[in-house]
Amino acid sequence: MPRLAAISGRLKGAIFTLNEDALIIGRETAANLCLADASVSRRHSKIEKKDEGFVITDLESLNGTFINDVPVRSRVLEHGDRVRIGDSQFVFLTHEGEAASKSSEVTIDEVQIVTGPTVQVRLDEAVYQMERNLGALMKVSTAINAIRGLDALLERLLELLYEVVPAQRGAILLTNGELLDNSFVFGLDRKQGKNKGVNVSRTIVQQVLKDGVAVLASDAAVTQPRLASASFIETRAHSVMCVPLVMLDRKLGVLYLDTTVSRDQFNKDHLQLVTAIAGIAAVAIENARHFEWLEKENERLLADVNIEHNMVGESGAMQRVYHFISKAAPTDATVLINGESGTGKELAARAIHRNSKRAQKPFMAVNCAALTESLLESELFGHERGAFTGAIAQKKGRLEIATGGTVFLDEIGELTLALQVKLLRVLQEREFERIGGTLTIKVDVRVIAATNKNLDEAMAAGEFRHDLYYRLNVVSLEMPALRERREDIMLLASYFAEKYGAMCNRKLKGISPDARASLVAYDWPGNVRELENTIERAVVLGTTDWVLSEDLPEAVLETDIASAKARTSYHESVVQSKKEIVLRAVEQAKSNYSEAARILGIHPNYLHRLIRNLNLSEQLKS
Repeated sequence: MPRLAAISGRLKGAIFTLNEDALIIGRETAANLCLADASVSRRHSKIEKKDEGFVITDLESLNGTFINDVPVRSRVLEHGDRVRIGDSQFVFLTHEGEAASKSSEVTIDEVQIVTGPTVQVRLDEAVYQMERNLGALMKVSTAINAIRGLDALLERLLELLYEVVPAQRGAILLTNGELLDNSFVFGLDRKQGKNKGVNVSRTIVQQVLKDGVAVLASDAAVTQPRLASASFIETRAHSVMCVPLVMLDRKLGVLYLDTTVSRDQFNKDHLQLVTAIAGIAAVAIENARHFEWLEKENERLLADVNIEHNMVGESGAMQRVYHFISKAAPTDATVLINGESGTGKELAARAIHRNSKRAQKPFMAVNCAALTESLLESELFGHERGAFTGAIAQKKGRLEIATGGTVFLDEIGELTLALQVKLLRVLQEREFERIGGTLTIKVDVRVIAATNKNLDEAMAAGEFRHDLYYRLNVVSLEMPALRERREDIMLLASYFAEKYGAMCNRKLKGISPDARASLVAYDWPGNVRELENTIERAVVLGTTDWVLSEDLPEAVLETDIASAKARTSYHESVVQSKKEIVLRAVEQAKSNYSEAARILGIHPNYLHRLIRNLNLSEQLKS
């Protein structure tokens, strides 16, 4: 059954099962999953079943919904995804995504079979066995604590148990909280190993899990065979032993053993010894489960980083970027990335490299506009000792260092004509000479170039070579400006607020509605880079738990919200209400702006901003 497992926050350890009904997550008490957290909106997000699986949707929350630390509006959940809402984190789990155990098939029977005499032993009653069986306990402890893999650990544990008790079959069932979870069971037959199935009584297992007490039942399946299932009767079990696996008062599961040989029935000594071993094994099992979870989480996070983690956005424009990267990355084709400054051209180049067969080789980035012609030539091609004044040693260029990998040439439109000729040779022949050298150096590099310049106009003006342009423009990508994907602005703002809040040790509840409206209304000529700088500034200079309008730069606030691109009756009503409130306060204060700011509960500087932004200056003069 698909479910959310809380791994941090106030609900840590809780499990929430998902079904056909939508799961509303929020601060209000009517929410299906209620989070008493000030950073969580009243109705924050919801998870609902759709054809493609379970989809999580952010309900216009103030603080955002994060999947694997990336803010999202709507996303299909995959097994292992981490969902972060406020201070709480959950892991989305499904049966289909969980690793199958490499054990015998374990069948759990529903029937009541505990009809013979039983013996119960608590863990504390088994402590005295530790001294008498110290050798066996030390062997078990040493062996299982040296094993990391969960399957290997459980198999070795059962093998060691067969050395100290006369069991014929064994199974280990791990639980989800205090509920029996069939998703992980491990069985082993003493003689036939993992090739033969193991039948387990659900009745005994549930009793042990409920009471937390070890149970020994003799002649269990033969006392009243009419009550036992056919499959269990076939096992001819004469003695059954079931011991809880407990760590720090938390029930991890049970260890289940049985025997079909009447002369080898279990006794109380066996039960006490196995109970003591289970106490040691519980810690090793929990550590192995946690280690495997960390390994899988690490692999999944690496996969996220390699694909799209460095770029935030779910708009149609960004989906086209992701699609282009998925198509272009596996090839060795030269790529030309166009776009305004600050749109993330280097991030796209790095994503292409990471998803290519060159991912394990170097990625070298060179800004062609940041260096003079001579320095740039040396940086790209390298030089020999004595090639020019100051060349006291041989230096390899970026093209040579990046052999096997990728070279990213940013601001390619700034290359001089002389360097354009040398670069053209690299693209055509994959060879060059160092400055001052005569040795021809062969290189195997992929070139990705980027520019914010109109190369068509540069070619018409004779500033850029046509032949180089055609070599660079094998496949091209246009990075969208931020104003062309306004639906991504708040995702990016939430991401940057989270990032710089952590760096500045500020716990933010979110971005206020007024600030959100200003951010969305602004045209962002500096694109994502300008937005990032704006949010960093707001986090550094802000004094409250929220990013407020007064924390934003003047340029952002000077945008008239009422004339914003996405004009709606709601926003018009908000603006009109703000105008009326400000005018009423100034009138009440008899045009004393400091007094009006005190009445409104805001800083006088912010009042002056509001007056300018709302175009009230003329009204207040009259």
